[in-house]
Amino acid sequence: MQEIKQIYHNYLGTAFYWRKDNDVLLNKVQLVFREMGFYFTKQELQLFKRCIEDSYMQNKCCDDCELKNKCHKFLLKTPCSQIDLAVSIEELNAVKDLVEGTLFKINLDDYLYGEGMN
Repeated sequence: MQEIKQIYHNYLGTAFYWRKDNDVLLNKVQLVFREMGFYFTKQELQLFKRCIEDSYMQNKCCDDCELKNKCHKFLLKTPCSQIDLAVSIEELNAVKDLVEGTLFKINLDDYLYGEGMN
């Protein structure tokens, strides 16, 4: 028996639900990337998405920098007020894909198996 139900993954990380006693625990999502794991509610994932968008806006001044893709000085805040991450633009793009892909899949499943069912 699998202990997880995968939601979404990319080359940087994965997002999944935990299973307990053959039940999938849908109230929180485990997000794992860069040897770190975050256990977020859907609302916290949406907040993390906004943190990622804020990081892009705060680092807009780096658009013309030749070292932008190799720099690890992009600050990425998390929904956990005590935790901020230093990431490269490549990692920021991958985290963005991971979070957005996870939210898309969760929302799609909510629709298909919830309000979208006839």
